[in-house]
Amino acid sequence: MKLKLLALILLFLWSCSSKNQADLLVINAKVYTVDHDFQMAEAFAIKDGKFIKVGTTKDILAAFEAKEIIDAEGNAVFPGFYDAHAHFPSLAEFLGQADLNGSKSFEEVIERLKAYEQKYPEKTWIIGGGWDQNLWPDKKFPTKDLLDKAFPDKAVFLSRVDYHAAVVNSKTLALNNILEVKPVLGGIIGGEGKVPNGLLIDNAVDLIQLPPLSDEQYVKQLQAAQDSLFAVGLTSIVDAGLPIYSIDQLQKIYEKGQLKIRNYAMVAANDSSVKTFIERGFYESDRLEVKSFKIMGDGALGSRGACLLAHYHDAPTKGFLLSSPEQLDHMIEQIANSPFQANAHAIGDSANRILLDIYGKHLTNNANRRWRIEHAQIVAPEDFHKFEKYHILPSIQPTHATSDMYWAKDRLGEKRLKGAYAYKQLLESYGKVAIGSDFPVEHYNPMYGFHAAVARVDAKGFPKGGFQMENSLSREEALKGMTIWAAYSCFQEYKRGSIEKGKDADFIIMEEDIMTAPFEKLRSIRPVRTVVAGETVYRKGNQKI
Repeated sequence: MKLKLLALILLFLWSCSSKNQADLLVINAKVYTVDHDFQMAEAFAIKDGKFIKVGTTKDILAAFEAKEIIDAEGNAVFPGFYDAHAHFPSLAEFLGQADLNGSKSFEEVIERLKAYEQKYPEKTWIIGGGWDQNLWPDKKFPTKDLLDKAFPDKAVFLSRVDYHAAVVNSKTLALNNILEVKPVLGGIIGGEGKVPNGLLIDNAVDLIQLPPLSDEQYVKQLQAAQDSLFAVGLTSIVDAGLPIYSIDQLQKIYEKGQLKIRNYAMVAANDSSVKTFIERGFYESDRLEVKSFKIMGDGALGSRGACLLAHYHDAPTKGFLLSSPEQLDHMIEQIANSPFQANAHAIGDSANRILLDIYGKHLTNNANRRWRIEHAQIVAPEDFHKFEKYHILPSIQPTHATSDMYWAKDRLGEKRLKGAYAYKQLLESYGKVAIGSDFPVEHYNPMYGFHAAVARVDAKGFPKGGFQMENSLSREEALKGMTIWAAYSCFQEYKRGSIEKGKDADFIIMEEDIMTAPFEKLRSIRPVRTVVAGETVYRKGNQKI
């Protein structure tokens, strides 16, 4: 009997002293799991890049030991933020270009370019981006005249803030053999008579061949962009439309382990790329997936390239599609007959209607294809129900609303504006929204999008009371849109987007709780730590880990 009692005591002591081995424990936290029930927790354990247990601090410490323990000291912890619509290589390029965002006139643009040239005199091209003529007193599109005076001997290429227009000088036109105004399908070469004036809109922008980077330069630029994204809490992104060569480059870079951010890359759709990637099939690794196409429906509202049902309120044009309805239908039919996902850029109400109807033609009663409309920016009242009817997921960018609100009424008129940036109505139509930024068109900080979604004001707090507040989202809806719903939009909700056992251990610790902080503080709240697959990739005060 004594031996039996001794054995039981030894067994009890052994069970008390033995703990499961983990790689990392996070304790004393306010964990927003963003699981199905939106449960809160205090702690979790991570092993081999996955969450293995979520619970209370007491239970986690009792069950696990680890090499590293992070005491969150009561701070809020969220799943890693997921930008559902972005342009990663464009951001990488933009970070090394002349920044023209917020310029108040084209004269100011010229001054910024001169300062840029003085800083980088060795560059043979001056490349910049971010100008927006809607912020200038006359609101007129720029032309090459001032560029030619300031830079007669150096090629200049300046992208509009939405990347749907550019202005170049005569040197750049000559290098690209654009010597006269000619028709461009889905685009415009600006000019008087036959003489180009340097303004290029939509598909005409693609006529310019920019100088290539070396492989080493390209990787360094991408890594610098990645560091910037980690610093604001982004752990996953959607690359919204890349040509074949860019996809191939990214595959090589990821296979060499040179990037850590998770990337769901869409292939820029055309007849050649659709055929090529359907034949190749899916590409999937731990950090990079290629399973979808990005179809360009129309242009942008700011450059009057968005395709509208009626004329613009401030110009005798309806905009235009970038491909004919027949071409769009043909591409979408090919995708429908493959396992690939389709994602279509649609800004104007006409483009949204055309693409929703083509989607519906090929996807009737097929709920799990998760085809997306990117932007869904202006939707006619009678078309909202089609998101539910055809099971089409809206992919939205809340900062577009607070950037465009100053001039959108000029483009659309008051009545049509009510169907624009209607995020709550889109959410109610489908049941989910995927939230992104469209960086570098907008800033990549996800807190700017969160703030715009819930408060519907810009950085200045304008307008008082919010812009069309009937279409604001709740904080819970906005958080889901940039975590679990974003993952769902990429068929990844089973492995990321929430803090749950078995999922990728991607999370952020924030310096303040974004779910309770006043609206006016949201844009300034930053992560203190960003973690991907259990590895700290950013720590406040020490970005290089």
